[in-house]
Amino acid sequence: MSVKPIKRILLEMRPALDGYAGIPQETRLLFRGICTMKMFDVEGLLQTSHRFLVSGKKFYQNSDEHCADSVDLNRYSCVIISMETKPSSKPFDVIIRYLKKQRTAYILTFLSLVLPSLSTVTTFLFNARFFKDYIWRALFEKTLSAVDFELVTNRNYRVCTVPWNILQSAGLNSLAFTSNPAYPKLDTNDFDIFIAQTPFPGRVDKKTTLIVRYHDALPVLMPHTIANKSRHQATHYYALLSNINSGAYFACVSESTRKDLLRLFPEVKDRAVTIHNMVSHHYYVEGAEPVKAVRIIQTRLNLERPDVHPVFTDSQDRESFYQRHLNLNPFRYLLVVSTLEPRKNHIRLIEAWETIITELDPTLKLVFVGTVGWDIEALVEKMQPGIEHGRLFVLNNVPADELRVLYRNAAVTVCPSVAEGFDFAGVESISSGGVVLASDISVHREVYDGAAEYFDPYSTVHLVDALKKVLYDPEASTIRETLLSCAEDVSLRYRPEHLLPLWEQLLSRINYESKDITKETR
Repeated sequence: MSVKPIKRILLEMRPALDGYAGIPQETRLLFRGICTMKMFDVEGLLQTSHRFLVSGKKFYQNSDEHCADSVDLNRYSCVIISMETKPSSKPFDVIIRYLKKQRTAYILTFLSLVLPSLSTVTTFLFNARFFKDYIWRALFEKTLSAVDFELVTNRNYRVCTVPWNILQSAGLNSLAFTSNPAYPKLDTNDFDIFIAQTPFPGRVDKKTTLIVRYHDALPVLMPHTIANKSRHQATHYYALLSNINSGAYFACVSESTRKDLLRLFPEVKDRAVTIHNMVSHHYYVEGAEPVKAVRIIQTRLNLERPDVHPVFTDSQDRESFYQRHLNLNPFRYLLVVSTLEPRKNHIRLIEAWETIITELDPTLKLVFVGTVGWDIEALVEKMQPGIEHGRLFVLNNVPADELRVLYRNAAVTVCPSVAEGFDFAGVESISSGGVVLASDISVHREVYDGAAEYFDPYSTVHLVDALKKVLYDPEASTIRETLLSCAEDVSLRYRPEHLLPLWEQLLSRINYESKDITKETR
């Protein structure tokens, strides 16, 4: 009986350097999951969005990857420093850095157009076995359990010294000379499969199959909702176009996202599959503890921006504020977990909540958890009265274990977005024993199924009615029990043990020798 050869996989880890949830969380869980598959050998690609990194060691120089001398260790140490050190803000240094980025981008553009065989961006070895603490803290600690420490830190990693954003610029620059973008090639010669977490601004080796983890088509289909609109839309579309033409496969996070992809590029139908996002082990049902939720709200207030938190004159004033507005029995709140940005529909929720506290329940609080995003001037203005009167709280940097407590103790978690690719918040809430109220969009219906109550995201009146139904209706208890009864079955769909077999099926199906599926230039 023949034994199938082990396929080598390179997985983009750049998103894992960021926050707790969303794509960073999915990146960590996917890397961990592939580490458990016996037929695959996975390594992580270290790259930043904007910073140049020090190169690691050229792989052919290392006869034994488990060994390293002082020169090797020093170089690996410098890689870490380059990832962790914030660039200087001195004007001269800013100018020099800008010129270096421009020079690098244009050189890569020229080579990609004229001498594509010389446009390869080299990757270097980073032997994580000697720097396990850093790899764990920087990439995995925010999502994985400590039992996974050895699993993910015993892997090799590769360093791409050129920032992701410069690869994007190189491709966009080429559009001045051609209708189809010409991107540099990433050195993936040692790998059968490369998994990118977004449309990737680069080509891969002929023997390597590219899989794009496709989260949403919103930069193209809803460009008015994104940050840095012109560049974001262009980088997404042209990298996606290049990936399509190169024969890439697409693992879409929802069937709704897959349909959007096929609306843009119907020719990719046979190379696009749906594999939902995984949800972390941190989210499970435990007993309600409102006191814990109050303590988390106090300690996780976003104090980085003065326009999203109350103004305190001193620590005594702050403590007095907490006593007046958080020391309530019962303490009831609506919870929203998402970046503060227009697509998330926060303003409509605030309008509905204001109706509820005026007509029915003046003690009901509103808690936002998420980073401050873009185009939020109108939202911040709308939030101000609630913030000043101790009714609305904005939190950030909330670890998963604390977020689970907030989900469990919320009167309801509201997912009010007008568009999403997946939306983790509702799944995390129902996995934690929370009740979910979600906008009636196709992806929410797909992902939450019968475990959520739905409302029209464009109607404040409809949202008010839905809040009344799950909170104040005579049948509210029965309605909530019905939703919770569906929650366990729905939440199991997003556990790693359910989704990893789908990944194994996709990875096993891909034969890196069948690169003749590459499409001709559009």
